[in-house]
Amino acid sequence: MSKVSDAPERPKHGPQVRGHGPGAMGPQEKAINFLPSLKRLLGTLRPERTKIILVVALTVVAQVANVVNPAILGEMTNLLFRGLLGKDMAAGASLESVVNDLRARGQGTYADLVAGMDVVPGQGVDWEAVARVGWLAVGLAVGGAAVMWASGWLLNDVVQKSVYRLRADVKAKLDRLPLGYFDRQPRGELLSRVTNDIDNVATSLQQTLSQLLSNLLTLVGVLFMMFWVSPLLALVAIVSVPLSMAAAMAIGKRSQSRFAAMWKSTGDLNAQVEEAYTGHALVKVFGRSREVAAAFQRDNEKLHDAAFGAQFISGLMMPVMFFIGNLSYVVIAVVGGLRVASGQMSLGAVQAFIQYSRMFSHPITSVASMANLLQSGVASAERVFQVLDADEQVPDTPGALPAPLRGRVAFEDVTFRYEEDRPLIERLSFVAEPGSTVAIVGPTGAGKTTLVNLLMRFYELDSGRITVDGVDIASVPRAELRARTGMVLQDTWLFGGTIRQNIAYGRPGATEDEILAAATATYVDRFVHSLPEGYDTVIDEEASNVSAGERQLITIARAFLADPSILILDEATSLVDTRTELLLQRAMAALRTDRTAFVIAHRLSTIRDADVILVMAEGRIVEQGSHDELLAARGAYFDLYQSQFAGAVE
Repeated sequence: MSKVSDAPERPKHGPQVRGHGPGAMGPQEKAINFLPSLKRLLGTLRPERTKIILVVALTVVAQVANVVNPAILGEMTNLLFRGLLGKDMAAGASLESVVNDLRARGQGTYADLVAGMDVVPGQGVDWEAVARVGWLAVGLAVGGAAVMWASGWLLNDVVQKSVYRLRADVKAKLDRLPLGYFDRQPRGELLSRVTNDIDNVATSLQQTLSQLLSNLLTLVGVLFMMFWVSPLLALVAIVSVPLSMAAAMAIGKRSQSRFAAMWKSTGDLNAQVEEAYTGHALVKVFGRSREVAAAFQRDNEKLHDAAFGAQFISGLMMPVMFFIGNLSYVVIAVVGGLRVASGQMSLGAVQAFIQYSRMFSHPITSVASMANLLQSGVASAERVFQVLDADEQVPDTPGALPAPLRGRVAFEDVTFRYEEDRPLIERLSFVAEPGSTVAIVGPTGAGKTTLVNLLMRFYELDSGRITVDGVDIASVPRAELRARTGMVLQDTWLFGGTIRQNIAYGRPGATEDEILAAATATYVDRFVHSLPEGYDTVIDEEASNVSAGERQLITIARAFLADPSILILDEATSLVDTRTELLLQRAMAALRTDRTAFVIAHRLSTIRDADVILVMAEGRIVEQGSHDELLAARGAYFDLYQSQFAGAVE
């Protein structure tokens, strides 16, 4: 597990980044800024605006068909009801005489009903008219469904392409972020933003956009038809809207912060699980399984509580909306029945209006029930936007290093601090001549690895400059600088793939003979033939099917194949046995020929033949010279040497 140290130097790393400990927590998540984040999320759809316009048009057509259908079915009911009433009446009689006769017999309610239905006495059901109306209703239903399917297909294309661009933007952003950003971020938390949160954004957009659009259009269309059928009943139905809106706003406001907390807890749990799994062997060795399990239990409980609170509160939305909708439905049914009985409305009109009232409450209920999904998606989007808004590294400037590169490296009054209040390197200067080997030694935290990180521009200087062949490295693109530099780290890093592919990563266009030559020179060839698949052996995700020393040999072969002008070896032989180390020293001596090499080492036996040895302490060079010169000076290097080869020095 990671630990916090008082030393100002960062953990060793090159391009790869290690996560923080399971107890490491990022800054507290701010309450979700819903509307600006939602606006920005919708802005990601802008490149697909032509398709969105077509989606809106198709949805309008589908909803018009959907909204008109209840009125058509109401007309079918009227045709059937008129026929059933009219066939029992005397043929040829006028409707007025029939109504008057019913009133004279004391059947006033029935007379009002007959008058309101516009019955034709003596005429039965007009089945041809019923069939025409029925086929029209079926045609509208089928056509509306087909158009809605096309709209959904287009919308899916819009959402997936937008999320594709969002993923690409995040990946490009990660490439532009400085290494210090990754130092401050638990790896599992960052991965959760890039994977879980973006997936949640895609799900939320996919499920809410189509529903929101269709429901809003349905709401407008149904409202129009309700006023067209009966303004009085429409006003009764509208009374429920303020109640629904008030309930939705109250519930939504309480659930917003809980969704933000839920996704933050998800990231924290992922960070804890990722690091515990990566350091599984270390956990077992030190007997910390119980503490890791307790940390997991604690983070898991936080996620459970946050998720339960968010889902429970947002889950209240649907029951509350249904309750308000059912109250409105009951009132409409009672008032509509009374108006039919009084002859003020036809039965088909009431039937259509009741359908409209259900259609009217359904969009409100659906929109309200989708609020939790939308809030969850916007909370995830905000976490992704925080990555996109992070401060980037200083942009590259146009420029170029000389070709061919001689490899003269000069540090001129270099000052650098990881944190403003913790000095590390102050006004450091030295020169590495072309083709020389510069060894850097010193206690842990002295700034050794920081020097080479600055040379690779993993961090930017506070002041001073570093030049290569007289060219300030800040004036050339990072990619060009790193293309001329090879680096072998103490922390080996292999990718999923074969051993051959991992070696060829140093120079993608290398031939098979060049790969084999690099593997032979670095003694990879010795152990590869003992593996079942040889060079085609696939390295698994954790590179557990090769030993630590074998992994380091592969990384050295990768640097050997790259044939760089400047070489950096950061404890490059720390994981191999003594005999292999002696052989590798010969290989690396050949590798260092005619190129400038920086060697960071704790084992002083590996750097005796260096041209210059820099002894660092607290970010300063306290001594420099050859091995023999430094021993003769009997200073800091002498003390280090004695501690390794002549016992501890008081």
